Amino acid sequence: MAISDKVRNSMVAGSFIRRMFEEGMALKKIYGEDKVFDLTIGNPIMEPPEAFQRELKRLADHPIPGMHRYMENAGYPETRAAIAAQLKKETGIDFKWEEIVMTVGSAGALNAVFKALLNPGEEIITFAPYFFEYASFADNHGGVIKILPSDKSFNPDFSALEAGITPKTKALVINSPNNPTGVVYSDQVLKTIAGIVERKSREFKTRIYIISDDVYIKLYYGESRCPRILHYYPHSIVVTSHSKDLSLPGERIGYAAVHPDCEDAREVVNGIIYANRVLGFVNAPALMQIVIRNLQDVSVSVAEYRRKRDFLFDNLTRMGYKIVKPEGAFYIFPESPLNDDLAFVNELKNHHVLVVPGSAFKAPGYFRISYCLDDRTLEGSLEGFYKIAKKYLN
Repeated sequence: MAISDKVRNSMVAGSFIRRMFEEGMALKKIYGEDKVFDLTIGNPIMEPPEAFQRELKRLADHPIPGMHRYMENAGYPETRAAIAAQLKKETGIDFKWEEIVMTVGSAGALNAVFKALLNPGEEIITFAPYFFEYASFADNHGGVIKILPSDKSFNPDFSALEAGITPKTKALVINSPNNPTGVVYSDQVLKTIAGIVERKSREFKTRIYIISDDVYIKLYYGESRCPRILHYYPHSIVVTSHSKDLSLPGERIGYAAVHPDCEDAREVVNGIIYANRVLGFVNAPALMQIVIRNLQDVSVSVAEYRRKRDFLFDNLTRMGYKIVKPEGAFYIFPESPLNDDLAFVNELKNHHVLVVPGSAFKAPGYFRISYCLDDRTLEGSLEGFYKIAKKYLN
């Protein structure tokens, strides 16, 4: 056999999202682009902000000598300093550039953090529904993913967290605003999580880290800044990217930031830097590091995403779909009209509307809609949703 059994089995299991995307492409070839409404992939259609285009053009017109060469594996000190300053501005926490490691997107950051932290067999805990690649990333580095339940509002089940932490637990991964639900953990929820993790760390005499996947942190619909675990737990690590807030998913530019008050901060940072190199990333893309240096306080239009959210939420709830209203990101996660979410997704596909079953996120009985799309696609999907709702919800 050409490839390993492990990889072959993983390929067979595959990604629901990728498979639905491929089915959508096939349907478009049959029925035409304008007759198929693919709501599966979180690939923002919104263009990067004008400030990004200006910065990119400035560098193209006036290139900095050596700007395409290697730099230290952690990234340019100037870019790391700009990010540290922005984090301090947003949180009030005194981040320094030495606590930032530039990475190949948030996926690269997670892989580097997991490699730096995990011994074989140690556990990474997260809550369902969750971004399914966490399991693959943990497995990449000998870790074991442990999935704990959430409540009906998609907030963590605290009793499950209390019971789920063991002496083998190395880290808890949280994602708020969340993919796939759009739910945002409140300050009280984060404070409770931190209290449980701190208590269990003392009980087992271990160091348990909280890793916060902040990739949607700037796509928050609240009045003030999004609540963050950094305020409640010193042994926390932020992983994020500019894929969503600057609409740059293809540029693969992100970072990991270790809380300045983490007792082992220097060792953890050095471990992430080493992992960044030996995983083959070497360093984050040089050009993008320079471009985003002056864009730390810039983002795409959050108001535009809120408008799209309101459009879908209002129309779907009017049809009878039950939904926890998202407070951030660009996903909606309704309950499936059928107990079998896979059957629902397949039936909806007959109406040329493609969504992702909740089972892909370990949350059967739901489905995910991405709304980082053009209005034509969102509007065109409503007829299919209505026909299903008329059949099963009315």
